[in-house]
Amino acid sequence: MVVRIKNEKDFFAGLFFLVLGAGFAWGATTYTVGTGARMGPGYFPLLVGILLAIIGLLVMFKAMVIESGDGGKFGHFAWRPLCFILGANLLFGTLLVGLPVLGIPTMGLIVAIYGLAVVAAMASDEFKLKEALILATVLAVGCYVIFVWALGMTMPVWPSFIVG
Repeated sequence: MVVRIKNEKDFFAGLFFLVLGAGFAWGATTYTVGTGARMGPGYFPLLVGILLAIIGLLVMFKAMVIESGDGGKFGHFAWRPLCFILGANLLFGTLLVGLPVLGIPTMGLIVAIYGLAVVAAMASDEFKLKEALILATVLAVGCYVIFVWALGMTMPVWPSFIVG
């Protein structure tokens, strides 16, 4: 009996969910899980990982049972958006707290958000710098109001060479 994948996209999406969920569940076992009444730090990640793995199995099963019109062929891989989105997140973390090993100082929340928004916007084929800067301004003001002003979180807001 040969099992045939009838929808490649759904199959690989389900496989991704399965692997990611299993990884989270396995990683959560290194923490104290506890019980339902007294949950430990590993309880929620374990539960979410298991649920994600189950969803992955269900999606994979559906992909092998239900026929789709075009077969759900797995097309080309979108490398440009992937690289820009991952790069934007790495840039955000680096700018937020700096990287002393490489001599990169802390640039703070505002500069990090501008870097994140502009680089992430470059993932699109329709990149417009003006729109990215407007988005960055709205995000920077919103994050400052929510995290620094309202919640009182202590984090670097401005570059370290400006505030000392």
